[in-house]
Amino acid sequence: MTASAAVFVIALATILGALAFEHLGGYPACPLCLQERYAYYFAVPAAATAFLFAWARMPMPARIWLALIAVVFLVNAGLGVYHAGIEWKWWTGPVTCAGGTPIEWGEGGLAEQLENAQVIRCDEASWRFLWLSFAGWNAVISGFLAAIAAYGAGWRR
Repeated sequence: MTASAAVFVIALATILGALAFEHLGGYPACPLCLQERYAYYFAVPAAATAFLFAWARMPMPARIWLALIAVVFLVNAGLGVYHAGIEWKWWTGPVTCAGGTPIEWGEGGLAEQLENAQVIRCDEASWRFLWLSFAGWNAVISGFLAAIAAYGAGWRR
């Protein structure tokens, strides 16, 4: 039960932090960053479901959900390492990995909006803390959450 609660709290805090950095901090997400969020969108309700199963004394469904969460976060950690490697120029990323700001109807002319559009590239880190970018921190947190979920899935009384 504690593993599912820990995964829930940490995953929820992480995705809320990512959304705050994007919408309040002015750090728009690239397409790979958006893909890396899918694991958190899955894990938050899945961890709540696992918690409810554990609370209802149904350990097998809780373990299955935690095992699924562990696999999802393990894959997401790999995606985070891949994305961080692209940012460090260790390897090339996908050719089409760039996003942009949306075009809004009614706000200035189309030509003006296209001229001022911001392109968000996957190969440039917009922020780093302790030498890790958002993608690098995603890899670390995803690996940690995968370990917690795997521990909870395998724990026996």
